[in-house]
Amino acid sequence: MRIREIVVAGFLSITAAMLAPREAAAQPAVPSPERDTTWGTVSNITMMVGVATVTLMPRIYYNDPEATVGWKGRWHVAMLAPAMTMTALTLMVDIPIRNAIKSTRPGCTIDGTMFPLSNCASYGGPSTQAYASWGATGAGTGIFLVDTFKYSAKRFSVPSFLLNVIFPLSLSIVTSIGRGLDPSGTPMPYESGGQVAAGALTGFASGLIVGGGYALMARPACPYGNSIFCW
Repeated sequence: MRIREIVVAGFLSITAAMLAPREAAAQPAVPSPERDTTWGTVSNITMMVGVATVTLMPRIYYNDPEATVGWKGRWHVAMLAPAMTMTALTLMVDIPIRNAIKSTRPGCTIDGTMFPLSNCASYGGPSTQAYASWGATGAGTGIFLVDTFKYSAKRFSVPSFLLNVIFPLSLSIVTSIGRGLDPSGTPMPYESGGQVAAGALTGFASGLIVGGGYALMARPACPYGNSIFCW
């Protein structure tokens, strides 16, 4: 009888130990610093409008003296070459380059990038939006300079200057503000000032080289006929 009591008591003790609530393991907090979605949307829109403006802008030049004298505008399908080049460079910045540099967004840590649905999921520098936006400004500036000094005998075209330089430049400034500043009081911007500056400087330099190189290799006048579209 004594043995039976001991066995039953032991069984009850083991069962109670197994059913006792265990201490819950602490789950890592998902990093999610608040950001201003309005400024994020604005920066994406201004980036795309700036890129589209330079891509769709016709080549404006002062025609050669032996032909009909005056300002001309020509749309070149070859403009797709610098546009696709800058797109490829932007994708390189957005994925392999940023992942190699591992510069986290404001308010984030390296460990925070393990959470794919958080505001820390991706790295912030160099800023992709700043790179693409200032790349368009650089490309437009390069095209304007070449068309002015090489093909227009230094004659100044106001429409070309406004749409190739001033308008993209204004949009680039707004894009940079949207990515790096926060006038509404939200705690954290999308990227730090250094990350925005890195994207802006490298983007402008890349665009200037790509746009200027394209303009040097492709004359603004169509090589045949007098069509406004050059194939």
